[in-house]
Amino acid sequence: MSNRLPPSASIATAAAGGKLHAPSAERNADALTELLRRIAPSTGHALEIASGTGQHIARFATTFPGLTWTPSEVAADRLASIDAYRTEAMQANLRPAIHLDACTAGWSGHIPAQDLILTINLLHLIAENAARTLIQEAALALSAKGTLMLYGPFLRNGKTTSDGDAQFHADLQRANPDIGYKDRDQVINWATKNGLAHAETVQMPANNLALIFTSP
Repeated sequence: MSNRLPPSASIATAAAGGKLHAPSAERNADALTELLRRIAPSTGHALEIASGTGQHIARFATTFPGLTWTPSEVAADRLASIDAYRTEAMQANLRPAIHLDACTAGWSGHIPAQDLILTINLLHLIAENAARTLIQEAALALSAKGTLMLYGPFLRNGKTTSDGDAQFHADLQRANPDIGYKDRDQVINWATKNGLAHAETVQMPANNLALIFTSP
């Protein structure tokens, strides 16, 4: 399978003004915002990998005005949606969306150092080699003492933790055997092998986890 990033981590429907809307982004926005209140730096540069519709990053930019937020995506309709949310938010700290395939080696050399990098509901939609490349490049793109957050569903000790997760994981692998839930401890191992320190694992709603890492 190619390392190429999927167009979006969310099922989205068309909304007004070129915006797309993903119900899942609304459901987890509060929990993610509260987590960022605790782990995000107060100032600096923040990159969201695979920003999807743009709902999350528009809210983050509003909530955390000390950070300069850069959204990214690969699909034209997602990039247009992100910029539509950006126009609506009218936040000077929210930059235009950039085209970024974060599963391709070398992208870290084309962006400024980031104090915060996050990706939401992505790793289970890409292959293992793509996930490892993303983490390796994110580690290189972080500034000193920067933070990486990987949010989504994960296996624990190689197993799902609910019937719903088991069904979803199986559905993903039937569609493409290269994708599906990644194991929490395996992902932590990939990150630490790239020089990151595992700061904590945060239990999130709907059996999701946020894996938090810091750079030296």
